[in-house]
Parts: sequence; structure tokens; C-alpha cells
Amino acid sequence: MSLLDRLKAQIAQDGPIGVPEFFTRCLHDPRDGYYATRPDLGAGGDFITAPLVSQMFGELIGLWVLETWTRMGRPAPFRLVEMGPGDGTLMSDLLRAGRLDPAFLEAAQVWLVEVSEPLKARQAARLGEGPRWASRLDEVPGGAPMILVANELLDCLPARQFIRTRTGWAERVIGLGADSALAFGLRAINPPPRGGGVRVADGGGSPVGHAPSPSGPSDHLPRWGEELEAGAVVESSPAQAALASDIAHRLVIDGGAALLIDYGRAELEPGDTLQAIQNHRKVDPLETAGLADLTVWADFPSVITAARETGAKAGPILTQGAFLVALGIIQRAEALAARQPERGDQIARQLDRLIGEAQMGDLFKVACLCAPDLSPPLFEDAT
Repeated sequence: MSLLDRLKAQIAQDGPIGVPEFFTRCLHDPRDGYYATRPDLGAGGDFITAPLVSQMFGELIGLWVLETWTRMGRPAPFRLVEMGPGDGTLMSDLLRAGRLDPAFLEAAQVWLVEVSEPLKARQAARLGEGPRWASRLDEVPGGAPMILVANELLDCLPARQFIRTRTGWAERVIGLGADSALAFGLRAINPPPRGGGVRVADGGGSPVGHAPSPSGPSDHLPRWGEELEAGAVVESSPAQAALASDIAHRLVIDGGAALLIDYGRAELEPGDTLQAIQNHRKVDPLETAGLADLTVWADFPSVITAARETGAKAGPILTQGAFLVALGIIQRAEALAARQPERGDQIARQLDRLIGEAQMGDLFKVACLCAPDLSPPLFEDAT
């Protein structure tokens, strides 16, 4: 039985499920989840990440890490952690840049935080026996400073979705439509006037099931107030905020910095960002459970707030384009093209993909979390 069929059977028996549960099952179900069984990165796969666009990306991240380590006082040893390391390309390019200072490589204890067994195999094939693996950040030993890098990790963490209706707020859930296919529905947040269950309807208003109403308003909505019009969608990711808190706690205790890169919001704004990607095209997430990559935008304002509340410094939020330009990517591209003139056009296209306003340059954002006594490069005015 496919994951899609198992989800339908579960919903038919127990009622609608929230978007976060659906999201997590699609990505990490042990039998059929996308990352558990079939992650496919690269031009010939389902999606491509910045490290796979060009070696320049990972090399410049490596230079940032090297400079951050220097500002930390060149501790030895230190944990060099990558969360969600893909196929290992970013870490490989980062370590190549680290060869500029042999003491850096000698001091670095490389840890890869990965839950996907297929991706662990690809990382091991690329990086050899040097790294150590963990399934969660808390499995990486403490007691030493840490520099953490996470590229396109936050977008893999689920978000709750809330919709403003004419009568108040409702949470989006997933139930069964009249044709027994998965369908989005709504579950009122406040108890209905006469009590009891809440009718869950799809976009057209037809019932797709019942679900119990939460006992009170969501903790994730007060910041929005009542100014949004009916139909507006807002998202809240407790999972992203919790990860930021965990990272920040580690930095406060052991010292160091974390660099987070992802596509997402630099300020609070509404919008439905849930999407499924297969063969580089958007597909219906409700029809491709476990067969496509599922993502939401990173909520950088909430991530930074959570980190600061835990005691770490954070901010400002930069665009990927501004971040890479400040690190010297244009000069790096010129140097590569001068050494390999036959690849000049290709390098120019790669550069545009990474920093162009219509490409990754503006869509992707960069944030840094750090220990209270550290000022990492390009984030010196963190608070």
C-alpha cells in the first residue's frame, strides 16, 4: 500500500490531519517518505541546490567559516557541523577552501546531521571516512565551540497554516473529499457557539470530515492581529523556531556561530508557500505524497526571535546575493574564467543563478546566530 493510500486510510478512520503531520509523513515516513527512500538532487533529479550550481558557493562559505574560526580565537578542537548536508558537495567545497590554513583542518571535527540513509551513503562516498554522522543536533557532542552551516534545511521543517475567514481564524487541515481523494479543509480555531466538532470543508465548501476544535485560540496568531482580509493565509513553524532555539542554546553554552541559508521571508508577511517539487516542476502535494520534495519558506524573523530569546545574538538578515558579493564571488568568478576561458559563459550563468535578483540572489536569505561574545564577518552588528 502506497503512502498516499495509507494516509487516506488513516484519515478515513481517525479524521483530518494537520499540515505539519502530512508534511513530515511525506518526507520521512520510514517506508515511503521522500528523504527516507528517494531523494534526488541535481540537474537530472527533482531539484538543485546552490552548492550544485557552482563550486564558488561552497568555497565562499568555507572562507566565511575560516574567518569566523579565526575571530573565535582559532579553537582546537571545534565542531564543524553541517545540518542537512545533501550529497556532501557543500562540505567538500568548504573543506577545500579550508586548506588555506592547515591548522583549521586539523582543528575541525566534522559532523554531518542527516536523517536520510540514501543521502548518508552519498555523503560518505564523496567525503570518505573523515566525517561523523548524527541524526539530531543533540547527538553531536558538546564541550567544544561549534560552527554550524545549514543550507536549505529550514524549508524542510513543517509549518502550520492558518486562513482568515469571514468569521475568524481557521487552521488548514487535510481530509478526504467527496471523491475520496485528499483535500484541503478548514478547522475553526475557536470553539463553535454550540460546541461539538467542527465541519472541515475543502475550498469549494463540501464536507471532507470532522475534527475536534482546539480549546482556545492559537498561540501563533496574535502577532497578526485582525487586519488581514478574508482568504489570507499565514504560516507558523514551531519546528523552525525550536531548531533555532536548540542551536542558540548550544552557542550560548559552548560558543561559536551558525550560518543559515534558505529561501524565505526577511519580514513578517502572509502567504501560502507550501509546495511540492518533482523533476524541477511544481506538482500537487496531495497527489504526490512521498514522491516529491515538500517545502515551505523559512521564517527568518521567527528564527531570529527564537534565537535571541534563548540568549544568542542574531541578525541582520541578508540576501544571498548581497552575502556572496560581500564575500567576493564576483572576483572568484573572474579568476575562474581567466583560468578556464572556455567555461566563461558557463561561469557567468552560474554566477547569475547564485546572485541574480531574478534567481537565487534575492529569493534566498542568509542569517547568522552566534554566541554573545562573537562578531562573525558580515554580521558584526548582530544583537
